[in-house]
Amino acid sequence: MALFTGLPDSKRNVLLFMAMLNFGSTVAMQGWTMLYNNFVVNYAGLTPAQSGLVQGLRELPGLLGVTLIFFLFFMKEHRLAAISVMAAGLGTMLTGFFPSFVPIIFTSMLMSFGFHYFEAMNNSLAIQHFDLKQTPIVMGRLRGLVAGGSLMISIFVFLFSEKLSFVWLFFVPGAVGLLLGFFSLVHPLTGSRPPVQRKRMLPQKRYWLFYVLNLLMGGRRIVFSVFAVFLMVEQFGFSVRSVSLMFMFNYTVNWLFNPMVGKIINRLGERRLMTIEYISAFVIFMGYAWTRNEYLIVLLYVFDSLTFNFSIAVRTFFQKIAFPEDAAPNMAIAQTINHIPAVTIPALGGWMWTHLGYQSVFLFGAGITVCSLLLAQLVDREIRMKNTEARAGR
Repeated sequence: MALFTGLPDSKRNVLLFMAMLNFGSTVAMQGWTMLYNNFVVNYAGLTPAQSGLVQGLRELPGLLGVTLIFFLFFMKEHRLAAISVMAAGLGTMLTGFFPSFVPIIFTSMLMSFGFHYFEAMNNSLAIQHFDLKQTPIVMGRLRGLVAGGSLMISIFVFLFSEKLSFVWLFFVPGAVGLLLGFFSLVHPLTGSRPPVQRKRMLPQKRYWLFYVLNLLMGGRRIVFSVFAVFLMVEQFGFSVRSVSLMFMFNYTVNWLFNPMVGKIINRLGERRLMTIEYISAFVIFMGYAWTRNEYLIVLLYVFDSLTFNFSIAVRTFFQKIAFPEDAAPNMAIAQTINHIPAVTIPALGGWMWTHLGYQSVFLFGAGITVCSLLLAQLVDREIRMKNTEARAGR
């Protein structure tokens, strides 16, 4: 299979484990995401204020990602990753059974804690089990698998949204996540011995650039995820069907392209790829702000999604400057830092959209990319410093 091409037999078992969890987590999360708005409006009858509160609380687990370090004191990381995907699947699976405000909060939080905990450990496991050349290849292939899972759940919702009740629409993707999480839990993770991880919750000065790049990445992500599709609906009048077709087109392109990202990182290096990403993101945000062509806005969205996958370079940069035993705690810390913008920018962006015009939100996003671009130029310096330190002895 292309997923395992070029990897030694000792690493294929690890990649199979990670592939099952990535696919299960993606199907559960995307199933919930695609169904949520119609479910709470047309079936559960939530008010806009109640729905906004649910969405805000859903981001809280990402902000609390650092708390997963507590669990690592008494549980191996790969088992916690499997249990997290089971939790994400269970949260999605139960959502359709309880169409009222308080239960939706609990099922959404369960799904979100599972998803965000897994995301932090997913990056950590890749860095621990694969070397500097293998990691970007593996991450790119997993991103391709994730895009394929997103495409499959999009097609499922598109085909069955008018034939099945919300109970079954949530149950199917949730059950996929729960079952794949369970299979991974009992799957023997053999053939690779990761270094023992430190159990520390405080940021470390040596990783300051990794932290700041994650903060800015979170800002760009939330402007893209919250306001890009909203722009299509409000300013361009996209229907639900149009948005669904756009998502399917986007996921298809990402499914084909994402496996190539790792090879591009190995060829160009992290600094060059980040530079390309942030220059592209600047142009994309300016396009969001000023274009009036609906076809161009779709292409901008797809290109935005493609270049965001270059953010793998931030993780592989960390691998090149980090001590092996620092992977798990610092990926958890990065998860928390990455989600700080998620609880601040939506409200700020909503105010800017209303009072300053929708263009201001995307100009703000362009400003974030300029800051990222400037900081990305320090990446090679940080890697050289780490290499000098390694030669001199820790």
